[in-house]
Amino acid sequence: MRKVLAVHDAAPPHWVGDGFPVRSIFSYDGLGREALSPFLMLDYAAPRHFDPAARRRGVGVHPHRGFETVTVVYAGELEHRDSTGNGGRIGPGDVQWMTAASGILHEEFHSERFTREGGLMSMMQLWVNLPARHKMAKPRYQTILDASIPRIAIGGEAGTLRVIAGEYDGKKGPAETFTPIEVWDLRVAAGKTVTLETPEGHTTAIVPMQGSALINRGDATGPSQIARLAREGGEFTITADGDLMALVLAGEPIAEPVVGYGPFVMNSEREIAAAFADFQSGRFGQM
Repeated sequence: MRKVLAVHDAAPPHWVGDGFPVRSIFSYDGLGREALSPFLMLDYAAPRHFDPAARRRGVGVHPHRGFETVTVVYAGELEHRDSTGNGGRIGPGDVQWMTAASGILHEEFHSERFTREGGLMSMMQLWVNLPARHKMAKPRYQTILDASIPRIAIGGEAGTLRVIAGEYDGKKGPAETFTPIEVWDLRVAAGKTVTLETPEGHTTAIVPMQGSALINRGDATGPSQIARLAREGGEFTITADGDLMALVLAGEPIAEPVVGYGPFVMNSEREIAAAFADFQSGRFGQM
């Protein structure tokens, strides 16, 4: 049985731009530096109602280098645009997977339709590290729609698991990744138990978005917390205390230094300085 090493609390709430009230479940200056490698950061925006507005809310143009951002929408609708000419709109169940790599400028806003109509918004954004050999790769963008994500019944009728990245029960997720990782969207009915298994040696973590979970029928974790499991040990069980919506993360650790500053995550201070110089000189492109 894969043991729970610790349950960690999220940081206090804060706003990202004027469109995303989030809690940072973890970040690269803490658990994301080594303990949760290859995952660097996770922000979760719990369900929040927004009134109709004349101006779109969100985050204006900003840079990234050295990693990937994975945005999953649970409610509402987002639009993305970047300096490579890519962009897209995603709604409930959809995913945007942006590889910043060598450098990109982008912006994220509530969609025009959501801005006009208002409603409930909920989403999460995960940052995934890139190994040194890929940090200066060409940026890319993947729009992953809900219909393309395999949905698997687990534990009889206990719950479902959507495979965004990686593989489960012979079903592969549509996301193309640079290193082996699993990103699973898990739903378990109240009082039900499911058994999962992630690859040996992989970092494994469980992040409840709604509802609470008992892991291995003992360790409890709820919203604004993350349970960190051992990298070995095989299977683990999740029992839902109330209807559970959770993210299951697993991945092959990247045994390299993590040096981050704001929107850049590299392997050394010198590379961070180079990222700032390249950004300021316009090498990330124009929007």
